[in-house]
Amino acid sequence: MTRIVALLAAVALAATGCIGTKVSEVTPPNAADCQLNLAINDWVGYYADAAVVSYIAEHELGCIVTQKNLKEEVAWQGFATGEVDAILENWGHDDLKQRYIKEQKVAVEAGWTGNIGQIGWYVPPWMVKKYPDILDYRNLNKYAKLFRTSESGQKGQLLDGDPAFVTNDAALVQNLELDYKVVYAGSEAALIQGFRQAERGKKPMLGYFYEPHWFFSDMKLAHVKLPPYETGCDADPQKVDCDYPELKLDKIVSAEFAEDDNAAYQLIKKFRWTNDDQNEVARSIAVDGLSNEEAAKKWVEAHPDAWRTWLPPRS
Repeated sequence: MTRIVALLAAVALAATGCIGTKVSEVTPPNAADCQLNLAINDWVGYYADAAVVSYIAEHELGCIVTQKNLKEEVAWQGFATGEVDAILENWGHDDLKQRYIKEQKVAVEAGWTGNIGQIGWYVPPWMVKKYPDILDYRNLNKYAKLFRTSESGQKGQLLDGDPAFVTNDAALVQNLELDYKVVYAGSEAALIQGFRQAERGKKPMLGYFYEPHWFFSDMKLAHVKLPPYETGCDADPQKVDCDYPELKLDKIVSAEFAEDDNAAYQLIKKFRWTNDDQNEVARSIAVDGLSNEEAAKKWVEAHPDAWRTWLPPRS
C-alpha cells in the first residue's frame, strides 16, 4: 500500500469512527523508508500476531509489509540472507539464538510478546472421566493398548503436529520408558480435527498441543502431567526427561532491521498483548471465517487503547 492510500484509509476510518478519534498520532513515514519482511509460521496464533502487526504497520504507519510463509528454522536462516526482518512469536529455540544471535550476530531479541506459551500432552475430556488416573504419565503404559493405531503398531500413538514445531516428544517417550511412538498429524488443523473426532466418537487420543490457543474455549483438553520441569533438565535434547517449560514467547528481528530503527521496527519492539487478545483474533480467523486482515481490523477497532501505545513517538 502506498503512503497516499494508507493516509486515505486512515482518514476514512477516522470519519466513520472505526478506529478512534486520534488515528494519526504519528506522522506516517515514507513507505520507501518503512518496509517489513515478516516471517509467517504455520499456526493460527502466529497468524493473529502477524495480522495485527501488519494491519497497523500498513494502515497506521504507511509501511510496505511482505509476508513470507516459512518453517521456523528456515525463517531464522532468512536473517542472514536479508530475506526476513522479523519473527513475531519465537518458542524458545535456544539453539537458534546461539547460532544466529550470539555466533553469527545477524539477529537480535526484540522483547516479549506478552504471551505465555505452554506445550504439553493432552487427552480429550471423555478419557479423563473414564480413566481418571490417565493424567499421570506413570500410568500411561497401562493404557498404551488403547492408543494403538496402524501407524504406531504395537505401541500407543502419541500424535504430534507439524514436524517443524518445537517438540521433545521422541526423547521423552524414550527417556521416560513409555510404550509409545510419536506419529505426526502434519499440522495444527489436523491435531484439532483429531481431538474433535476423538471426543465425538469416544475414541482414545493422546496428543501434543499448546497454549495460547482458541481451541481450549471449545474443548477442555486435559493435560497429562510429566515430571516437573527444572532448569537445565532439557539442556540435552537427547536426554530430556521433564515436562515442557512455561515460555515467555518473544520477538526476534534481524540485526540490520534493528539498526535501521524504522517505524515498523519500533512497532514490533513495542508490540505486546495478552493470550486472550491473541485467542480473540485467532478465533476470528479459524472459527468465524474472517480473513487475517478482517480479523485484525476487527480487533484493532475494538481495542484502540491496547495498540495505540505500540506506535512510534510522533515526529
